[in-house]
Amino acid sequence: MPDGPGDVLRLLRAFLADPRGVGAVLPTSRTAVRAMLDLADLPAADLVVELGAGTGVATREILARLGPGARLVAVEIDPALARRLTERFSDPRLRVVHGSAESLGAHLDGEPADVVVSMLPFTSLEAGLRRRLLDELPRALRPGGAALVIQYSPLVLGELRRRFGAVRTRISPWNVPPAFLFACTRPGG
Repeated sequence: MPDGPGDVLRLLRAFLADPRGVGAVLPTSRTAVRAMLDLADLPAADLVVELGAGTGVATREILARLGPGARLVAVEIDPALARRLTERFSDPRLRVVHGSAESLGAHLDGEPADVVVSMLPFTSLEAGLRRRLLDELPRALRPGGAALVIQYSPLVLGELRRRFGAVRTRISPWNVPPAFLFACTRPGG
């Protein structure tokens, strides 16, 4: 189901309610999401986690790449957006969690993910919250797992490098604004 004006309005409402927490007034382009997802082997993943699922642009693309026995846990803090995700996708591989990414370990019952896809606006978050959320990324991954992060600024790169063994970067110019894509690998795989 394509995104429409309703999704733009939902995201705009969420942004107006919490501009620093939402970080964008427009949904991320499918082109940028696809470029980010190309940085990991989603078809081989058993458990994928999406943080900041929003209107479901990345959710749709992740589900299209997952194998039939894989699972996707989509975490969204905004209740209206979480409700919309549940209504939009009836895929049995998807579990939508209305909650904070700070509680990621609890949302996963301690099970490590193969891939974490983060749509969170790290650079607009308060510094303490940003650090806590970034600290959750490697903890949520199995050894050798990948965290895919999309941002509208490269400023988070140093913080990602401090937490991961390797970080690859790419720019997606076909997004408004252009998107910085980071693929971070947890050591040990």
